[in-house]
Amino acid sequence: MTTRDHAMRMLGARLRQAGLPAPDLDARILVQAACGASDIEMIREPGTMLTKAEKERLAEWERRRLAREPVSRILGSREFWGLTFAVTPATLDPRPDSETLVETALDLLRDVQSPRILDLGTGTGCLLLALLHERPDAAGLGVDLSEGALAVAASNASALGLSARASFVESEWAANVEGRFDLVISNPPYIVHADIAGLDEEVRLHDPMLALDGGADGLDAYRAIARLLPDHLTQTGHAVIELGAGQAQEVARLFESAGFRVPRVVPDLGGIPRALVAAWPRS
Repeated sequence: MTTRDHAMRMLGARLRQAGLPAPDLDARILVQAACGASDIEMIREPGTMLTKAEKERLAEWERRRLAREPVSRILGSREFWGLTFAVTPATLDPRPDSETLVETALDLLRDVQSPRILDLGTGTGCLLLALLHERPDAAGLGVDLSEGALAVAASNASALGLSARASFVESEWAANVEGRFDLVISNPPYIVHADIAGLDEEVRLHDPMLALDGGADGLDAYRAIARLLPDHLTQTGHAVIELGAGQAQEVARLFESAGFRVPRVVPDLGGIPRALVAAWPRS
Protein backbone atom coordinates (compact mmCIF):
# COMPACT_ATOMS: atom_id res chain seq x y z
CA MET A 1 0.00 0.00 0.00
CA THR A 2 1.46 3.36 -1.07
CA THR A 3 0.28 6.77 0.08
CA ARG A 4 0.89 10.02 -1.76
CA ASP A 5 3.37 11.14 0.87
CA HIS A 6 5.27 7.84 0.81
CA ALA A 7 5.34 7.83 -2.98
CA MET A 8 6.82 11.34 -3.02
CA ARG A 9 9.51 10.49 -0.48
CA MET A 10 10.54 7.26 -2.20
CA LEU A 11 10.53 8.76 -5.69
CA GLY A 12 12.48 11.78 -4.49
CA ALA A 13 15.11 9.50 -2.96
CA ARG A 14 15.52 7.51 -6.17
CA LEU A 15 15.78 10.64 -8.29
CA ARG A 16 18.33 12.08 -5.86
CA GLN A 17 20.38 8.88 -5.99
CA ALA A 18 20.39 9.18 -9.79
CA GLY A 19 21.88 12.67 -9.51
CA LEU A 20 18.93 14.63 -10.85
CA PRO A 21 19.03 18.32 -9.90
CA ALA A 22 15.61 18.88 -8.24
CA PRO A 23 14.50 15.45 -7.05
CA ASP A 24 11.97 16.49 -4.39
CA LEU A 25 10.26 19.03 -6.64
CA ASP A 26 10.14 16.58 -9.53
CA ALA A 27 8.73 13.89 -7.26
CA ARG A 28 5.99 16.16 -5.96
CA ILE A 29 4.97 17.31 -9.43
CA LEU A 30 4.89 13.78 -10.82
CA VAL A 31 2.97 12.25 -7.90
CA GLN A 32 0.46 15.10 -7.93
CA ALA A 33 -0.07 14.74 -11.67
CA ALA A 34 -0.32 10.95 -11.46
CA CYS A 35 -3.05 11.31 -8.84
CA GLY A 36 -4.82 14.22 -10.52
CA ALA A 37 -4.80 15.99 -7.16
CA SER A 38 -4.97 19.73 -6.50
CA ASP A 39 -2.39 21.59 -4.42
CA ILE A 40 -4.80 21.69 -1.49
CA GLU A 41 -5.53 17.95 -1.75
CA MET A 42 -1.81 17.16 -1.71
CA ILE A 43 -1.45 19.13 1.53
CA ARG A 44 -4.62 17.98 3.24
CA GLU A 45 -4.65 14.34 2.13
CA PRO A 46 -1.04 13.05 2.18
CA GLY A 47 -2.22 9.65 3.41
CA THR A 48 -4.50 8.97 0.44
CA MET A 49 -3.62 5.64 -1.15
CA LEU A 50 -2.55 5.50 -4.78
CA THR A 51 -4.73 3.39 -7.01
CA LYS A 52 -3.25 0.67 -9.19
CA ALA A 53 -3.60 2.90 -12.26
CA GLU A 54 -1.89 5.81 -10.49
CA LYS A 55 1.02 3.61 -9.40
CA GLU A 56 1.47 2.26 -12.92
CA ARG A 57 1.37 5.78 -14.37
CA LEU A 58 3.90 7.00 -11.82
CA ALA A 59 6.23 4.07 -12.46
CA GLU A 60 6.26 4.84 -16.20
CA TRP A 61 6.94 8.52 -15.53
CA GLU A 62 9.75 7.61 -13.13
CA ARG A 63 11.36 5.49 -15.84
CA ARG A 64 11.23 8.40 -18.26
CA ARG A 65 12.58 10.90 -15.72
CA LEU A 66 15.47 8.60 -14.84
CA ALA A 67 16.24 8.54 -18.57
CA ARG A 68 16.66 12.34 -18.29
CA GLU A 69 13.40 13.28 -19.98
CA PRO A 70 12.29 16.64 -18.51
CA VAL A 71 9.18 16.66 -16.32
CA SER A 72 7.52 19.15 -18.67
CA ARG A 73 8.03 16.74 -21.57
CA ILE A 74 6.62 13.85 -19.56
CA LEU A 75 3.50 15.80 -18.62
CA GLY A 76 3.24 17.69 -21.92
CA SER A 77 3.00 21.11 -20.34
CA ARG A 78 5.03 23.85 -18.69
CA GLU A 79 4.02 26.79 -16.53
CA PHE A 80 5.36 30.11 -17.78
CA TRP A 81 4.36 33.56 -16.48
CA GLY A 82 1.73 31.83 -14.35
CA LEU A 83 0.08 30.34 -17.44
CA THR A 84 0.05 26.73 -18.63
CA PHE A 85 1.53 26.01 -22.06
CA ALA A 86 1.43 22.73 -23.93
CA VAL A 87 4.86 21.57 -25.09
CA THR A 88 5.66 18.93 -27.70
CA PRO A 89 8.82 17.65 -29.40
CA ALA A 90 8.28 20.45 -31.96
CA THR A 91 8.73 23.22 -29.39
CA LEU A 92 11.41 24.56 -27.10
CA ASP A 93 10.62 24.01 -23.44
CA PRO A 94 9.97 27.52 -22.01
CA ARG A 95 12.47 28.50 -19.32
CA PRO A 96 11.90 30.80 -16.35
CA ASP A 97 14.81 32.99 -17.50
CA SER A 98 12.75 33.99 -20.53
CA GLU A 99 10.24 35.70 -18.26
CA THR A 100 12.82 38.51 -18.12
CA LEU A 101 11.85 39.32 -21.71
CA VAL A 102 8.18 39.58 -20.78
CA GLU A 103 8.92 41.89 -17.85
CA THR A 104 11.15 44.08 -20.02
CA ALA A 105 8.62 44.22 -22.86
CA LEU A 106 5.74 45.17 -20.57
CA ASP A 107 7.78 48.05 -19.19
CA LEU A 108 8.56 49.30 -22.71
CA LEU A 109 4.91 49.05 -23.75
CA ARG A 110 3.56 50.85 -20.69
CA ASP A 111 2.64 54.04 -22.57
CA VAL A 112 1.87 52.44 -25.94
CA GLN A 113 -1.81 52.24 -26.84
CA SER A 114 -3.05 49.08 -28.59
CA PRO A 115 0.45 47.80 -29.38
CA ARG A 116 1.20 45.43 -32.24
CA ILE A 117 3.66 42.68 -31.30
CA LEU A 118 5.79 40.43 -33.52
CA ASP A 119 7.23 37.25 -31.96
CA LEU A 120 10.02 35.72 -34.05
CA GLY A 121 10.53 32.00 -33.48
CA THR A 122 7.38 31.76 -31.40
CA GLY A 123 7.60 28.06 -30.44
CA THR A 124 4.89 27.44 -27.86
CA GLY A 125 3.84 31.08 -28.20
CA CYS A 126 4.75 31.69 -24.57
CA LEU A 127 6.30 35.15 -25.04
CA LEU A 128 3.58 36.53 -27.29
CA LEU A 129 0.71 35.00 -25.33
CA ALA A 130 2.06 36.12 -21.95
CA LEU A 131 2.18 39.68 -23.30
CA LEU A 132 -1.33 39.47 -24.77
CA HIS A 133 -2.59 38.10 -21.47
CA GLU A 134 -1.19 41.15 -19.65
CA ARG A 135 -2.25 43.66 -22.31
CA PRO A 136 -5.89 43.12 -23.38
CA ASP A 137 -5.54 45.98 -25.89
CA ALA A 138 -2.64 44.32 -27.73
CA ALA A 139 -2.60 42.08 -30.80
CA GLY A 140 0.26 40.02 -32.11
CA LEU A 141 1.74 37.77 -34.75
CA GLY A 142 3.84 34.72 -33.96
CA VAL A 143 6.28 33.47 -36.60
CA ASP A 144 8.00 30.11 -36.77
CA LEU A 145 9.64 27.94 -39.41
CA SER A 146 8.19 24.81 -37.79
CA GLU A 147 4.66 23.86 -38.79
CA GLY A 148 4.44 21.67 -35.67
CA ALA A 149 5.41 24.53 -33.38
CA LEU A 150 2.83 26.81 -34.97
CA ALA A 151 0.11 24.23 -34.33
CA VAL A 152 1.11 24.10 -30.66
CA ALA A 153 1.19 27.91 -30.39
CA ALA A 154 -2.27 28.21 -31.95
CA SER A 155 -3.60 25.56 -29.59
CA ASN A 156 -2.11 27.40 -26.60
CA ALA A 157 -3.68 30.65 -27.78
CA SER A 158 -7.07 28.94 -27.95
CA ALA A 159 -6.69 27.34 -24.51
CA LEU A 160 -5.83 30.74 -23.01
CA GLY A 161 -8.72 32.51 -24.73
CA LEU A 162 -6.38 34.66 -26.83
CA SER A 163 -7.07 33.41 -30.36
CA ALA A 164 -8.93 36.56 -31.35
CA ARG A 165 -5.81 38.67 -30.82
CA ALA A 166 -3.07 36.19 -31.79
CA SER A 167 -2.28 34.99 -35.29
CA PHE A 168 0.52 32.76 -36.51
CA VAL A 169 2.37 32.35 -39.78
CA GLU A 170 4.97 29.93 -41.10
CA SER A 171 7.99 31.92 -42.18
CA GLU A 172 11.76 31.99 -42.11
CA TRP A 173 12.05 34.91 -39.74
CA ALA A 174 10.04 37.76 -41.30
CA ALA A 175 10.09 36.66 -44.94
CA ASN A 176 6.28 36.29 -44.96
CA VAL A 177 5.55 39.20 -42.62
CA GLU A 178 4.22 42.58 -43.67
CA GLY A 179 3.88 45.81 -41.72
CA ARG A 180 5.54 47.39 -38.72
CA PHE A 181 5.24 46.54 -35.04
CA ASP A 182 5.58 48.44 -31.78
CA LEU A 183 7.45 45.51 -30.26
CA VAL A 184 9.53 42.74 -31.77
CA ILE A 185 10.36 39.99 -29.31
CA SER A 186 12.38 36.82 -29.82
CA ASN A 187 14.09 33.95 -28.07
CA PRO A 188 16.23 32.84 -31.03
CA PRO A 189 18.53 29.82 -31.30
CA TYR A 190 21.89 30.92 -29.86
CA ILE A 191 23.90 27.82 -28.96
CA VAL A 192 27.24 27.54 -30.76
CA HIS A 193 26.91 24.54 -33.08
CA ALA A 194 30.03 22.81 -31.73
CA ASP A 195 28.72 23.12 -28.16
CA ILE A 196 25.45 21.27 -28.76
CA ALA A 197 26.97 17.83 -28.27
CA GLY A 198 28.00 18.85 -24.74
CA LEU A 199 24.58 20.10 -23.61
CA ASP A 200 22.68 18.32 -20.84
CA GLU A 201 20.65 15.37 -22.08
CA GLU A 202 17.44 17.11 -20.98
CA VAL A 203 18.15 19.78 -23.59
CA ARG A 204 20.15 17.96 -26.28
CA LEU A 205 17.77 15.01 -26.61
CA HIS A 206 14.45 16.77 -26.14
CA ASP A 207 14.53 20.37 -27.40
CA PRO A 208 14.26 20.73 -31.20
CA MET A 209 17.58 21.41 -32.89
CA LEU A 210 15.95 24.20 -34.90
CA ALA A 211 15.43 26.11 -31.64
CA LEU A 212 18.96 25.51 -30.33
CA ASP A 213 21.52 25.76 -33.14
CA GLY A 214 22.81 29.31 -33.56
CA GLY A 215 25.44 28.43 -36.14
CA ALA A 216 29.21 28.37 -35.98
CA ASP A 217 29.46 31.27 -33.54
CA GLY A 218 25.93 31.19 -32.10
CA LEU A 219 25.05 34.52 -33.71
CA ASP A 220 23.34 33.56 -36.98
CA ALA A 221 19.81 34.33 -35.72
CA TYR A 222 20.87 37.70 -34.29
CA ARG A 223 22.29 38.71 -37.67
CA ALA A 224 19.03 37.76 -39.37
CA ILE A 225 16.92 39.70 -36.85
CA ALA A 226 19.16 42.78 -37.08
CA ARG A 227 18.75 42.74 -40.88
CA LEU A 228 14.95 42.53 -40.81
CA LEU A 229 14.22 45.01 -38.01
CA PRO A 230 14.47 48.14 -40.18
CA ASP A 231 11.48 46.95 -42.23
CA HIS A 232 9.30 45.85 -39.31
CA LEU A 233 9.92 48.11 -36.30
CA THR A 234 8.04 51.39 -35.86
CA GLN A 235 10.13 54.50 -35.30
CA THR A 236 9.17 54.52 -31.62
CA GLY A 237 9.23 50.75 -31.23
CA HIS A 238 11.61 48.40 -29.44
CA ALA A 239 13.02 44.93 -29.94
CA VAL A 240 13.59 42.66 -26.95
CA ILE A 241 15.88 39.76 -27.77
CA GLU A 242 16.98 36.91 -25.51
CA LEU A 243 20.72 36.39 -25.07
CA GLY A 244 22.82 33.39 -24.24
CA ALA A 245 25.42 33.67 -21.50
CA GLY A 246 28.39 35.80 -22.58
CA GLN A 247 26.79 37.10 -25.78
CA ALA A 248 25.69 40.59 -24.72
CA GLN A 249 28.59 42.59 -26.14
CA GLU A 250 28.75 40.79 -29.48
CA VAL A 251 24.99 40.97 -30.04
CA ALA A 252 24.89 44.63 -29.04
CA ARG A 253 27.56 45.37 -31.65
CA LEU A 254 25.51 43.56 -34.30
CA PHE A 255 22.43 45.68 -33.66
CA GLU A 256 24.44 48.89 -33.41
CA SER A 257 26.10 48.07 -36.75
CA ALA A 258 22.61 47.68 -38.23
CA GLY A 259 21.79 51.26 -37.19
CA PHE A 260 20.09 50.68 -33.85
CA ARG A 261 20.98 51.81 -30.37
CA VAL A 262 21.03 49.39 -27.45
CA PRO A 263 19.80 51.39 -24.46
CA ARG A 264 20.00 48.52 -22.02
CA VAL A 265 20.57 44.84 -21.41
CA VAL A 266 18.45 43.40 -18.60
CA PRO A 267 19.78 40.59 -16.37
CA ASP A 268 17.73 37.60 -15.33
CA LEU A 269 17.25 36.56 -11.70
CA GLY A 270 20.64 34.83 -11.78
CA GLY A 271 22.35 38.07 -12.81
CA ILE A 272 23.10 36.88 -16.37
CA PRO A 273 22.49 39.50 -19.09
CA ARG A 274 19.37 38.03 -20.70
CA ALA A 275 17.19 40.59 -22.52
CA LEU A 276 18.77 42.99 -25.01
CA VAL A 277 16.72 46.05 -25.90
CA ALA A 278 17.23 47.61 -29.34
CA ALA A 279 15.61 50.80 -30.67
CA TRP A 280 16.02 53.39 -33.40
CA PRO A 281 18.42 56.24 -32.61
CA ARG A 282 16.73 59.27 -31.11
CA SER A 283 16.06 61.99 -33.68
